[in-house]
Amino acid sequence: MRDALDATPYDALLLLSFGGPEGPDDVVPFLENVTRGRGIPKERLKEVGRHYFLFGGVSPINDQNRALLDALRKDFADHGLDLPIYWGNRNWAPYLTDTLREMVTDGRRRVLVLATSAYASYSGCRQYRENLADALAALEAEGLEPPKVDKLRHYFNHPGFLEPMIEGVLRSLADLPENVRDGAHLAFSTHSIPNASADTSGPVEDHGDGGAYVKQHLDTARLIAEAVRERTGVDHPWQLVYQSRSGAPHIPWLEPDICDHLEERHAAAVPAVVMAPIGFVSDHMEVLYDLDTEATAKAAELGLPVRRSATVGADPRFAAAIRELVLERAAVESGIDVTPCALGALGASHNLCPVGCCPARAPKPAAAGADSPYA
Repeated sequence: MRDALDATPYDALLLLSFGGPEGPDDVVPFLENVTRGRGIPKERLKEVGRHYFLFGGVSPINDQNRALLDALRKDFADHGLDLPIYWGNRNWAPYLTDTLREMVTDGRRRVLVLATSAYASYSGCRQYRENLADALAALEAEGLEPPKVDKLRHYFNHPGFLEPMIEGVLRSLADLPENVRDGAHLAFSTHSIPNASADTSGPVEDHGDGGAYVKQHLDTARLIAEAVRERTGVDHPWQLVYQSRSGAPHIPWLEPDICDHLEERHAAAVPAVVMAPIGFVSDHMEVLYDLDTEATAKAAELGLPVRRSATVGADPRFAAAIRELVLERAAVESGIDVTPCALGALGASHNLCPVGCCPARAPKPAAAGADSPYA
């Protein structure tokens, strides 16, 4: 790594996220953006949006991204890394195309992208790359020269991502009544996806049996559980579980669902459960509703003590991890040998998504990969 904090050849970092409504009038238009091309009637979208209406029509994700931006800018400034940071969303303002247009107007030519998804999957990686390609094509159609974009590698096993979650689980265990604490089980939760999508996640060599998506989550869960055992002296049983299923009932999705898991743990006389949402960067709507509302209600119905540990959010250690990943990728692009920082059995993820990685549901251009039309 270079002595000076130099991000060359990059001249900007783009925080790329999902986006969310910021008021009741935004909910249905936001969901129309998310489901565009699927022909879902507006009345159905209103029903789907009931989770948002429970929270005043506001998703917390945008405010959480603002907090992460603040944390990143502070960390960069405190460490002398002179790299401007922009923010664009897939499905709500600030829209990705508008942000990239602003970046071009500001003279940015080499952009590094941080996606708010730590793991390999179509929706967590490839779809973001497709959105980037769409936005770059839109700029070309306007007569603008699109910047070259690269995407930071998956960071699920970076210590700066893991450590805040480890501490979150420890705090949740400490918050349980003492008589159930040592017997508590850990439920590591992530977004359920169709089995077919999981099986084709990651590079081709990882396909099958849940693909890279399941492998990466299992390694993350194991690392956290081992750290908890080392720091408490208690070996808490754990399992990877899933939430937020939204597909047709006849299509197999990853299981078990968190609520089914809580019922099973209760039936097995487990005294308490800590729900740890390791699949999510921040406490967005699916965490607030599916865990804090729905799963917590199920636990109350069962009489099962539960706690929900914190996501990483804008933790300074995560901001520092992003700085390290930026400098790592910049060094690689400059031809400098660097040892990537990663824990666990899987090692550091690839920098460039290979052909066949998290394949699209239908053929579509994707930027920032080996098959990018914007090399």
